Amino acid sequence: MTNFSLDALDLAALLSSRVCHDVISPVGAIVNGLEVLEEEKDAEMRGHALALIKSSANEASARLQFCRLAFGAAGSKGASIDTGDAELVTRQLLADERTQLNWSVPRVLMSKNKVKLLLNLCLLADAAIPRGGVISVSSTGADDSISFKVEARGVNARLAAHLPALLAGEAEDSAIDARAIQPYYTGLVAKACNLAITVATEPELISIEARPAAASDEVEAPQSAVA
Repeated sequence: MTNFSLDALDLAALLSSRVCHDVISPVGAIVNGLEVLEEEKDAEMRGHALALIKSSANEASARLQFCRLAFGAAGSKGASIDTGDAELVTRQLLADERTQLNWSVPRVLMSKNKVKLLLNLCLLADAAIPRGGVISVSSTGADDSISFKVEARGVNARLAAHLPALLAGEAEDSAIDARAIQPYYTGLVAKACNLAITVATEPELISIEARPAAASDEVEAPQSAVA
C-alpha cells in the first residue's frame, strides 16, 4: 500500500460512478415495471408491476436523498446541516426488514463535513453486515471535540481487508476504482474535520470510531483484525 492522491476531476468522476451505481438498480426496476404495464393486460400482473414501480421509486428516492447529504454540496460552503435530516435519510436508506437502526446522535445543527462523515461511516457499517443486523450510531462531545461511533452487529460481520488502508489515504498499486472510492472519500472528509478513524472487529461486531486527531494520538488505537 502507498499513499495516494486523486485529482479533483478523478474524485468527482468516481463519486459520480458510485452514486449512479446506487440508483441504477431501482431505476432499472422502474423501467421494467413500466414495460410490463405497457404490454400486460392481466389485472393481477399489472398490480404487481405497479407495486414494483412504487417500491423501486421509493428506494431510488431514498438513495438519492442520502447521497445528496453524504456526497453532495447540500448547501453553501460552511453551511450546517440538521442531524435530524441525517437520521431521516439514513432510516429511509435502511428501511428494510434486514437492518435495524439505533440512532443516538442529538438533534443539532452540525458542520456539513461532520454530517457527511457520519453518513459515510453509516455506509461502511451497512456494507459490513450484508445479511443485515443492527447498526448503532452515537456521538459524544460537540463542535471541535465531537466524536462519532458506529457499530454494526450481524451474522458474518466483516470489513474488507483493504478498508483501513483506504481510510488512511493509501491504495494498492496506486489505483482506486468506483468500488473503493467511498471509504477513500470518507478518509478525506475525516481529515478535513480533523478527526481520525479507527476500526475494530470482534465476532459479529464491527466498530468504527472517528475522534479528534490529537485525542486519538494520546490513546492506543483499537486493534483492527480485519478479515
